[in-house]
Amino acid sequence: MGRLRRLLAPGRPKLVSLRTTFAVSFAAVTAAVTILVGILSYGSAARLVRVDQQSVFSQVVQDVRDEVRQHEMVPEDFSSSRPGHDLVRPARTDVQVLGAQGQIVDHGNPSLPVTSRDKAMALATTAGKVVQHKDVPVDGDLFRIATVSLGDGRGAVQVAQEFSDTEDLLRTLQQRTLILMAAVVVAAGLFGWWLARRITRRLVILTSAAEDVARTRRLGIEVPVAGLDEVGRLGRAFDRMLGRLAQSEEDQRRLVQDAGHELRTPLTSLRTNISLLRRIDELPPATRDELVADLGQEARELTDLVNELVDLAAGQSDTEPPQRVDIADIAEEVVGLARRRTGREIVLRTSGDTTTDGRPGMLQRAMSNLVENAAKFDRAGKAPIEVNIAGPTRTSPVRVEVLDRGPGIAEGDLIRIFDRFYRAADARSLPGSGLGLSIVREVAMAHGGAPFAFRREGGGAVIGFTVGG
Repeated sequence: MGRLRRLLAPGRPKLVSLRTTFAVSFAAVTAAVTILVGILSYGSAARLVRVDQQSVFSQVVQDVRDEVRQHEMVPEDFSSSRPGHDLVRPARTDVQVLGAQGQIVDHGNPSLPVTSRDKAMALATTAGKVVQHKDVPVDGDLFRIATVSLGDGRGAVQVAQEFSDTEDLLRTLQQRTLILMAAVVVAAGLFGWWLARRITRRLVILTSAAEDVARTRRLGIEVPVAGLDEVGRLGRAFDRMLGRLAQSEEDQRRLVQDAGHELRTPLTSLRTNISLLRRIDELPPATRDELVADLGQEARELTDLVNELVDLAAGQSDTEPPQRVDIADIAEEVVGLARRRTGREIVLRTSGDTTTDGRPGMLQRAMSNLVENAAKFDRAGKAPIEVNIAGPTRTSPVRVEVLDRGPGIAEGDLIRIFDRFYRAADARSLPGSGLGLSIVREVAMAHGGAPFAFRREGGGAVIGFTVGG
């Protein structure tokens, strides 16, 4: 959020929107593809047209050469005024006949220029010899001309093909291609803008929600969630993140309020006893000893309360990485430590596969709280404390439960014993802060399970939690 505020701060360069970037990128890619396709298409079309025209002209020239080689022909045989004997003239093809001295005996339409090389062909003794001219201007148009000798000095035939109109046609095609390409690029830009607007609309909404959170610091802002694509997943993830942040903030607020409330009692008692220390010389020895004992007890309770608050806060923000753990192994360590601390008989029973994914430190803390809670309330210690660890079944995940033969739990207290700082009426005279079981609940929920408690048949209580539900 801080980085977002810095980006939006005055004086910063204006950010280019994703919508504009997407639209420009879409138009640029489309333009590049369109230009490439247009150039390749025009080049191929122009090449085909030019090759086709050249092929037609070459075929006409070859037909004339074959004709004069196979038959002894004279200029009059190619005259356009002699029906049945004129040369077939394809479109945009002009024919002009030269006499024995290279003079024009039958003008073409338009009349073609005659060079010395053409006159030499008219005087050639070999039939079918050819001389060609390219890009010859005639009446403002360009022609390619081939002069074919008739042989024995009888003259020659000039065959010309106009190709300037072909180039005009190709230029027109080029212009139309450019116009079409420009239209496609503009249409692609408009379509890209519409598509970018449609795609980024939900991202804009999410951005607005993030900016509102950064500006107001309110985590309860509603985040619109729609769609099953990546943007929809992002919206749902963002909504869940805000929900967890709001819950974490609420938990911290409640923890501070509850801790402040619970700390007032021992601190008030400590202040009272400290004020009495100023007159300790005036007190009888028995009262002095009682005062010192009270101070020690209150200091211990305050220390326990602070430690449990730290444990509870750590449970909410525990960064211990999950790993594959065996609940039975953790329980064995907890039971061994509790035996040494309390001197009580504690029986551990395990069944099934008790391995699961979890945070060993948190699980050990929760089980320690359960065992210490059982030892505290079962002060008589006539029966051993029992710890049962059961592997998962079809109806239940890994299950941890601690059984004692203490006074049990009243029906009205069963649903509240996992609340923070809650202490049943018959337990308020005992040491403790009321946070131990709330830590058990936090650990269970962090591992996908839930806490449970019920009255034990024959007296006592069964309290525990599940893991990986």
